[in-house]
Amino acid sequence: MPILSEFKENNMDIDLDLKDDDLPYEEEILRNAYSVKHWMRYIEHKRHASKHIINQIYERALKQLPASYKLWYNYLKLRKKQVRGKSIQDEELEDVNNAFERVLVFMHKMPRIWIDYLSFLSNQCKITRIRHTFDRGLRALPVTQHNRIWPLYLEFLNMYDIPETGVRVYRRYLKLCPEDAEEFINYLVNNNRLDEAAQQLVKIVDNERFVSKYGKSNHQLWNELCELISKNPQKITSLNVDAIIRSGLRRYTDQLGHLWNSLADYYVRSGLFERARDIYEEAIETVTTVRDFSQVFDAYAQFEELSLSKLMEEINAKETPSQDDDIEIDLRMARFENLMERRLALLNSVLLRQNPHNVQEWHNRVKLFEGNPLEIIKIYTEAVQTVQPKLATGKLYTLWVEFAKFYEENDQIDDARTVFEKATQVEYAKVDELAAVWCEWAEMEIRKDNYKNALDLMYKATIIPKNKISYTDESETVQARLHKSLKLWSMYADLEESFGTFQSCKSVYDRIIDLRICTPQIIINYGMFLEENKYFEEAFRAYEKGIALFKWPNVYDIWNIYLTKFLARYGGKQLERARDLFEQCIENCPPDLVKTFYLLYAKLEEEHGLARHVMTVYERAVSAVQESDMYEMFNLYIKKAAEIYGIPRTRPIYEKAIEMLPETKAREMCIRFAEMETKLGEIDRARVIYSHCSQMCDPRITQDFWQKWKDFEIRHGNEETMREMLRIKRSVQATYNTQVNMMSAQIPSSIEPVKSAMQALEAKAIETNYKQNLVSAAVGANIAFVRGEVQGGDYKKKQQDDGAVYNPDEIDIDMDDDNSEESDEENDTEEGKELKNIPIEKQPVPATVFGGLKKKDSDSE
Repeated sequence: MPILSEFKENNMDIDLDLKDDDLPYEEEILRNAYSVKHWMRYIEHKRHASKHIINQIYERALKQLPASYKLWYNYLKLRKKQVRGKSIQDEELEDVNNAFERVLVFMHKMPRIWIDYLSFLSNQCKITRIRHTFDRGLRALPVTQHNRIWPLYLEFLNMYDIPETGVRVYRRYLKLCPEDAEEFINYLVNNNRLDEAAQQLVKIVDNERFVSKYGKSNHQLWNELCELISKNPQKITSLNVDAIIRSGLRRYTDQLGHLWNSLADYYVRSGLFERARDIYEEAIETVTTVRDFSQVFDAYAQFEELSLSKLMEEINAKETPSQDDDIEIDLRMARFENLMERRLALLNSVLLRQNPHNVQEWHNRVKLFEGNPLEIIKIYTEAVQTVQPKLATGKLYTLWVEFAKFYEENDQIDDARTVFEKATQVEYAKVDELAAVWCEWAEMEIRKDNYKNALDLMYKATIIPKNKISYTDESETVQARLHKSLKLWSMYADLEESFGTFQSCKSVYDRIIDLRICTPQIIINYGMFLEENKYFEEAFRAYEKGIALFKWPNVYDIWNIYLTKFLARYGGKQLERARDLFEQCIENCPPDLVKTFYLLYAKLEEEHGLARHVMTVYERAVSAVQESDMYEMFNLYIKKAAEIYGIPRTRPIYEKAIEMLPETKAREMCIRFAEMETKLGEIDRARVIYSHCSQMCDPRITQDFWQKWKDFEIRHGNEETMREMLRIKRSVQATYNTQVNMMSAQIPSSIEPVKSAMQALEAKAIETNYKQNLVSAAVGANIAFVRGEVQGGDYKKKQQDDGAVYNPDEIDIDMDDDNSEESDEENDTEEGKELKNIPIEKQPVPATVFGGLKKKDSDSE
């Protein structure tokens, strides 16, 4: 075996235990001693051998190839596996460490080797050696690969309790990765180094470019800082806590309550209780939201309560409490009670800080101090000085008025007048507010029975300036526009009526009218005032002035009172003048208001005029009123015509009503017309009216009408007239059906197939609704009434042909003789069946002769 002997000679220091199956691999290695592939093949062949043998092979290979990363990596991996689970005092661990040290001689630029070595070394509790190794690795590797070493380094720091080392290492780490400052802060907090943690928090909070890796906002970091420094005042000594939290108060105005509580908590934990109270008081006086106030007040109350209970526990623990202890308890108790009593006032202060121009909150503040006059005066004084008229929320003048009333209630009238005097000089936003101040001042003088002073005030307030000023000109002051305030003038007029003379009051009303600021109510008041003083014509002139100033419909009340008063005074004494007034009134009166005046006009003519004038008024009225009142006016017209001229003279009115009224009312009027003719015994006239009305009565809708006609024919007709009625009914029904069918043909025929029973019902309902709408549309049109004269022409011709005497007032009733031949065939038709169903005693009596219905000459009547 020359090869084996040769190899042994070259490797005398290595104890080899070769077998026959190893010889081929040894021969290859001798031929290719620098081939990593052959060495790895040999190692793979010996993978089941003892660790001593396989380690020797790795050592031989590394001796030949010391710079092979693959051999070193696999060798170190194998060595770590061999010592897995060994104690940290085992010498084999040191052998592995030496192996790592040897590989670093050749591969100190390989980060994977450093990572494996440091990971392996970190579990051996050799703190100094591990730290030095980390430092060596950081020095050996380029800075671009330090991010692979630092996580292991930080993990090592958290693994062992070495705070000083950890702090120093973290400081080095933050130079490379300043964005990980939060990890350093957590490390400091966990190791109770709160002072430095607070310093680091201050740095990142002040850094506007800092972005939290945990997604925390700058505000959240501020809260953490405040919580940290407030709860650990003894451990944080390098920072000015008061300045830091106050800077947060300026930056984060939406969290004032929390920040104020943090600052107060800092002083409480520091043992500076009086300073904490000062902070709480300052917070309550500066916060501007109810939420912040609630937070601070609750914390303040809890602090006082705990302070009191703690003091009582300490005193109770003493064997002999002193008198000073009792005084201290009373003082603390009084302080706590005072705080609770001030809660509403403090809350009101918060609301006023939100909006110092809120008038209602100032009133609420006054109510809180009820019973304390000095404080109330102080509040009112502050309120009127603080609230700006242009920014006021609410009515500013109420503050001045209540301030003056407060002095009035305390019998300080001079002070109240002083307040009112100052109130009249304020630049209010609206003229009405200034007018209200003057009115309240005058009312105060009235309450004190100083009527002359009240009148003088009103006179002073209503002085008209020399220059013409528009009431709506915002550029002018409210004092300059006050003379056109209707509120002020109305009160002035009331005062003059109550305490002035007739001439002075009349002068006031005239000035109001001259300024053109009056209302219809002012005109009415003026007229009533003049009537009370027996100046009736003056009152009528006042009404006429108001009529000239206003238009419809505002002038309605004036006209109504004017005409009523005029008729009540003069009646028919000045009939022509009254007629002129009525004509002037109804000339431009809208239809919805003219009804009242026509009724008054008709009443006047009825009581003092002629009958034909009454009829003329009613005839004009039925055309002038709105459609909803037309039916009522026709009823009155018919009633008056019947009373004055008799019932026959109502026929033209009925005809006109049927033409003008809507279809529903026209149908009712036709029925009434027919019933009237029936009572007069004019059966043929009534039948013609029913026939005319049938043209606007769909049998499917207006069944009542057809039933009334049927009853009429049963009582007054015969078989032929009944047949004619049924024929007309069929004809009308066919007409409506034809209209509906023609309109229904326009419905789209391409309807999608019904897919379900519910859809079929819905489709049927839609179609039925559509047809009903078409029927309503067809029925909605009015049918003009055909007068008797239209039918008289054919009748005249017929009588002339027969040699009969022609009567121009006779109504022609067309009798179709051709239908008699078909009478036997029609017995089985619909009307035949209806005739058969009529009882014998109610069947119509056959008529032999139907003459024309003659009209009576209205003029002769």
